[in-house]
Amino acid sequence: MNQYVTGAVIKELREKNRMTQLQLAEKLGVSDKSVSKWETSRGLPDITLLEPIAEAFSISMTELISGNTIHNANVSANMLRSKFYVCPVCGNVIHSMGEAVIHCHGIQLMPLEAEQTDEHHMMFIERVEDEYYVRIDHSMTKDHYISFVAAASSDDMQMVKLYPEGNAEVRFKLRGVRRIFFYCNRDGLFSIKNSRDIYSDKR
Repeated sequence: MNQYVTGAVIKELREKNRMTQLQLAEKLGVSDKSVSKWETSRGLPDITLLEPIAEAFSISMTELISGNTIHNANVSANMLRSKFYVCPVCGNVIHSMGEAVIHCHGIQLMPLEAEQTDEHHMMFIERVEDEYYVRIDHSMTKDHYISFVAAASSDDMQMVKLYPEGNAEVRFKLRGVRRIFFYCNRDGLFSIKNSRDIYSDKR
């Protein structure tokens, strides 16, 4: 295991849950001295206790070990609030409708922050019958390319994976598209919204 729960995380979660060391100890079937040792870095809980500790704090094992608890504000699953994660090692692309703890190749991935398109990342959108034809003015070399393009509506996400030496162009069904994202492997995530072209779909 590359990561393990720390005493600082246990203490933070215990205090957040307004629980004393004794109360936590009773839930886990250990002594309050054991909990004290964990929190002061004089020991670590046995691996068999990790699941009971997570259950005591009503979180997942991943949240416990990473030290990041997740509070998903997007309970209605609005796709416009989607988050994207990209592994810098393998290029794996992960889409989430809300907060999550994502790991790939032993690396904890952080959600990408979308920037507005700029002169080096121009997007052109054309409506062709019942589709949007999207073209990105960008190189597609082995070292510098657009990895994916995604179109979001309030209840739908369309995503197309692109590859080096291919074309930086995709087609999306209209389906109420309100925002389009694309990811450059060097410069990160970009998006366009409130475009007249995107909002021209009234269906």
